[in-house]
Amino acid sequence: MSPLLKVENGSFAYRGGPQILDNINFEVNAGEILAVLGPNGAGKTTLLRCMMDMLRWDSGRSLLDGEDIHSMPARKLWSRMAYVPQAKSAASSYTAFQTVLLGRSSRIGTFSSPSAGDMEKAEDVMRQLGILDLADKQSYAISGGELQMVLIARAMASEPEILVLDEPESNLDFRNQLVVLDTISSLAADGVACVFNTHYPAHALQRAHRSLILNKGGGCISGSTPEIVTEDNIRRAFGVNAVIGEIETAESVLKNVMPLSIVKTAQARGTDEAGSSDESCIASVSIIMKDNATADKVNSLLHEYNHLLIGRMGLPHRGRGLYIINITLDGAGPEIGALSHSLSLIPGISVKTTYAGE
Repeated sequence: MSPLLKVENGSFAYRGGPQILDNINFEVNAGEILAVLGPNGAGKTTLLRCMMDMLRWDSGRSLLDGEDIHSMPARKLWSRMAYVPQAKSAASSYTAFQTVLLGRSSRIGTFSSPSAGDMEKAEDVMRQLGILDLADKQSYAISGGELQMVLIARAMASEPEILVLDEPESNLDFRNQLVVLDTISSLAADGVACVFNTHYPAHALQRAHRSLILNKGGGCISGSTPEIVTEDNIRRAFGVNAVIGEIETAESVLKNVMPLSIVKTAQARGTDEAGSSDESCIASVSIIMKDNATADKVNSLLHEYNHLLIGRMGLPHRGRGLYIINITLDGAGPEIGALSHSLSLIPGISVKTTYAGE
């Protein structure tokens, strides 16, 4: 089965300028989240624009279900893909609701007016993002953070198969960052492919199935998030020493990234994070979930990693409507880490992974 979105050997440079993107390759499947990271000036926004054919690749191509995006009629492309640019300023006299309703344009005939269903969809996405109170405000009269949420709502209103967001957390407070990230996770759980640029490696670790790191000079590395967002790769791309650690909450364990110091000289390769060694190790994973649909996703994922399983115990708590699974694993650190990461991306469950001491 071919990926929903794929970039093959993409290269780009602005006329007369240095190479921005060089031989870029990555893919995203339906229901996956791809995080794009990289230092300022590495070409993250340019990558998104080339990927969507807003800029033409110098060489290489972008494929949507195997079809070259460059050859697709614009209406066909934008009926399947939606883009959220960075919110900077708005000279538009449209209200926030009218702006969101514009997202339905790819679903409306050329000479048709929005239907009651279109109006309802626009209202629904604004309610989902908690911005219905902005509906009657002029777009030029709201803050940059509020405008960012309106633009996200406009993209969601088009009901895309692929949602592309350029630094969606920019200008947002902590609460709205979580609203946006939760929305992206929810859309992915419903089968939407999401691609977003971010300055926050922790958001990639906590939300993204796949990650891509751009380096200045055009190169990139891409793959599963636990393999890509590592201390070594952060050091090489950003020129900073950072530590990837875990923050334990009442419900789960979350990955976090803390920058420590700027790299001023070439440094020896550091040690990898806990659990990343290729040597075999023992780990215990505790999972708490609520509904059968979630249980089916968990069981499907555990089946993929059945070769690591040495023990499993299920404990239903019918009084609370909960189901608890404890599994014991024996295998290579990266595989156990990949399973733990994939489980953590399933909405509605709590996951904790504990590694045995040496």
